Amino acid sequence: MSVPPPLFDTALIRARLIRAHRGGYAGFLVDRAAEDLDDRLGAVLRRFDLAVDLATPTPAAAVRLRASGRAGTVVRIAPVADGSGDLAAVGDPEALPLAPGRFDLAVSLLALHQVNDLPGALVQLRRALKPDGLFVGCLLGGRSLTELRQVFGEAEAELEGGVSPRVAPFADVRAIGGLLQRAGFALPVTDADLVTVRYADPFALMRDLRAMGMTNALTERRRTPLRRATLLRAAALYAERFADADGRLRASFEIVWVSGWAPHDSQQKPLRPGSARTRLADALGTTEHIPVTEPSREP
Repeated sequence: MSVPPPLFDTALIRARLIRAHRGGYAGFLVDRAAEDLDDRLGAVLRRFDLAVDLATPTPAAAVRLRASGRAGTVVRIAPVADGSGDLAAVGDPEALPLAPGRFDLAVSLLALHQVNDLPGALVQLRRALKPDGLFVGCLLGGRSLTELRQVFGEAEAELEGGVSPRVAPFADVRAIGGLLQRAGFALPVTDADLVTVRYADPFALMRDLRAMGMTNALTERRRTPLRRATLLRAAALYAERFADADGRLRASFEIVWVSGWAPHDSQQKPLRPGSARTRLADALGTTEHIPVTEPSREP
């Protein structure tokens, strides 16, 4: 059987992340995610002795974890050497250099949407956790950059007679929840936060994407340069369709949050069907009405 090509060019992703850090990484989305991570872990009433921050593009998550006191030791495995001095190793999320059953907590912010084997990465994360260890992470979801996808698709179809892939097909919330279950996580939870960032023009958005290392790294991407006419038409369509009253343009980033626990006997488990000891009517304080079925009177 032929093996389909990988969705992402991982070598290109690393090269563009290195370029982004050298030019000044645009970390506003990662910083927001790190704040949200702090809030989410605040609801977990326990301290984690050993935590790992996997592939978050900046040290923001590791810094937050240390400052909060919720983790004793934080090991940061970065996607590339970013010059921060705050990392234990450079590692690939699809080939984790982690011993099984070692960590109490694993986090990963805005990185896993660019792996070719997300189910495999989640399985490795679950195996790296101790029993009753927690994974909390976020990645870009399917509603991200819908505006950019629409205008580039229409501009190319109009001027070039075809459409080339320019924005990655991010996963949706329900699909990611299913992947957590397949990876063996207990008590999986997913939710999404749609963040709208406003720009003066589409080119400012494209500069931010470049400064985040998020420009097109699809394996099946178009290899010829983008035509100037197509770019200008896409920019015009963006301004026509996605401008607010003040003229600034909207760009959507869907941040999908996921969490799950490494299985442990102490965790809550669903009851077996039919094992309930209290009627629903009693719990709701209502009277149960049993419908009366008339006998059949067929001739």
